[in-house]
Amino acid sequence: MRVGEDAQGTEIGQHRKPQQSRTGPYGETLGSILATLWIDVVKPILDALGFSSFPHQSSSELPRIWWCATGPLAFLPLHAAGIYDKGDSDTIFDYAVSSYTPTVTSLTSRVKNALTSLVDTSGLFLVSQPDTPGLSRIPATMEEVRVIKAQLASSGVRDRTLEGSAATIEAGLREMENYNNVHFACHAIQDRDDPLQSGFHFHDGRVSLSTIVKKNLKNANLAFLSACQTSAGDEKLSEEAVHLAAGMLAAGYRGVVGTMWSISDNQAPEVAKDFYEYLLAGGGKGIDASRASYALHHAIQSLRRRSGNSEHSLLTWVPYVHFGV
Repeated sequence: MRVGEDAQGTEIGQHRKPQQSRTGPYGETLGSILATLWIDVVKPILDALGFSSFPHQSSSELPRIWWCATGPLAFLPLHAAGIYDKGDSDTIFDYAVSSYTPTVTSLTSRVKNALTSLVDTSGLFLVSQPDTPGLSRIPATMEEVRVIKAQLASSGVRDRTLEGSAATIEAGLREMENYNNVHFACHAIQDRDDPLQSGFHFHDGRVSLSTIVKKNLKNANLAFLSACQTSAGDEKLSEEAVHLAAGMLAAGYRGVVGTMWSISDNQAPEVAKDFYEYLLAGGGKGIDASRASYALHHAIQSLRRRSGNSEHSLLTWVPYVHFGV
C-alpha cells in the first residue's frame, strides 16, 4: 500500500507511509536493529564468503547475495544491515547487492531456465491508481508513471498504461499477457486469512494472486510492485512465503521489486525513476530482469544520499527489496 495526501486510518491497504513506530516493544530503533543484524548475522556471513575484503566498489562490481531467511528472521531487513552513524558508516551496501528468495528451489529453477520471452510480449505494462474508490488518494502514482514512460520512449521500449478508471481487472489481466514486465503503482493488500486472495487494488476491485497465478504467464519477466507491504509475510506463517512478491514469483515472474512496509507516495516516483534509469542504461533491447537487483541497489543508494541516515530516513528507503534473479 501507498500513503497519500488524505490517508487517515491504520488498516492495511489504506496507507503508503511507514505506520510502525520508531521504536520496538523493547525500545529498539530501526537503526539499532540494523546494527545488531550487521554485527551478529550479516557481517560474519560476508566475512566467511570473503566479500568484506573488497568494500566500496562501484555498484556494477559488487557481488550478489541471496537471502533465504526463515522464521522470525524473515521479517527483518537483512539487505540493509549496517552501522548508520552520522560519520563513517559500515553497511552491506558497501560489500554486496542483496536479493531475497522464498525458497532455494525457486531461485535455482530460474537460474537454470533461461528467459525465452517472445518479441511481441516484450515491454512494460504500467498501472496507475491515483484515486481508487474507497481508498486514500495517492496522486504521485501519475507522476511516477509519466517519468517511467518518458524513459521507456527514449530507450525504444514499448509500453502500455492503464490509469484511473481505465485500469479495470479485465483490462489489466489482458495486458499482463501482452507485456512480460509490469509496474503497479497502486494500493495493495495482504490477506492473512487466505494469502492467495492478497492482491492489487485496480479501479473496479482487487486483482488477487490466485487469479494472476491461473493466467500461466509463460513469458513473465519483471514485476515492480510500487505499493506497500508487498513482501511482508505473516507472523503466523513465518516458515512460508505468503506475501505478494513471492506470489508474483510463483506466477512466473523472474524478478520482483517489493516493499517490506508502507512507502511514501512522494518518494516512490524518485525510486522508480532511478531504478529504470539504471536498468535501461545497459544498452541492450528491452528490460533485463537480471539487472534489476543492481538497479534497485542504485536507486536506494541515490535516495539514501538525498535523505540521509536518520531514523526517519531509514524508514523511507529500507523497505524496498528485490526477489528472484
